[in-house]
Amino acid sequence: MPNAGEDVRYRADDLIEYVTALFAAAGCDGDKPRTIAAGLVEADLLGHTTHGLQLAPAYLSDLESGGMTATGEPEVVADRGAAVTWNGRRLPGVWLAAKAVDLAVERAPTYGVVTIVIRRSHHIGCLAAFLQRATDRGLMITIASSDPAVATVAPFGGRMAILTPNPLAVGIPTDGDPILIDISASITTNGMASRLRREGKRFPGAWALGAEGRPTDNPEALFTDPPGTLLPLGGTDHGHKGYGLALLVEALTQGLGGFGRAEKPTQWVASVFVQVVDPSAFGGTDAFKSEMSWLASACRDSPPRPGVDAVRLPGQRALERKRKALAEGVALYPGIVEALTPYAVKFCVTPPQPLAAANR
Repeated sequence: MPNAGEDVRYRADDLIEYVTALFAAAGCDGDKPRTIAAGLVEADLLGHTTHGLQLAPAYLSDLESGGMTATGEPEVVADRGAAVTWNGRRLPGVWLAAKAVDLAVERAPTYGVVTIVIRRSHHIGCLAAFLQRATDRGLMITIASSDPAVATVAPFGGRMAILTPNPLAVGIPTDGDPILIDISASITTNGMASRLRREGKRFPGAWALGAEGRPTDNPEALFTDPPGTLLPLGGTDHGHKGYGLALLVEALTQGLGGFGRAEKPTQWVASVFVQVVDPSAFGGTDAFKSEMSWLASACRDSPPRPGVDAVRLPGQRALERKRKALAEGVALYPGIVEALTPYAVKFCVTPPQPLAAANR
């Protein structure tokens, strides 16, 4: 076993096999176990460690309690070819989102633009993890998600939570690496707030409001009674921008899906928006890539301000991390392996062995 403090890494394929076995043993049918496992590992490859394998224990727990549906297909609510709505039936969200992206990618050459909305999905994990399913095929993709059962973000000027962080991700193909945008309408995520609280750390700035409405850098403020809230992107200064973005995401997900906060759901759910655009239906694929490649190069070539080593594109660091992790192994965030151990014991699944330092 590695010594304490040593950089412990695992082969990505070994992690996928391990987590696939766990979800299969937990009752997920068909291709769900492998799709879930691959999606969570992809998030860790990209460096989104709060939304990778850290989520697996919570997902497995919800399978045990019946909060996540293990088998079956989504119900088709509407299908007009280019516009589709599913009732996700609380099926695994990582699987549902991947299925929606793949269907949109399949139909995009026919319709030019394909939009799929999912209501009553389970949590979909890291949005950036789905983007290359489209960009690798020269297609542009937008994904958004919200949770109508949760409220942790106050509207701008308010002090009571109404919204969720409401992430939005966009994948833009170029002649080289794609641009991978993954942002949220709040300053930070619930996952990061929970992690910092567990570790006794604080936010880098006043990213939250206490219950009385005063800005704070203490994540504990979100867990008081009554609780405080996360601030929208832009904070107390320019938070109207994050607030506007949050409303847009809720309209695209809950509004178009026809299920949201008005129904007062009480279980962990997700409302999801997926849209895939085929540039060939517009100005042409080559022209699109030419424009986006020029823009990407211009941004990278921009002289950096003092204290910045270089201007980077969204997703650039993530793709660099992914290539390194695929070559040298995935370094999981502390505690993730230990959190999965009870399920490995319960389901008699053998955990993967770390890579020896000499093999990296």
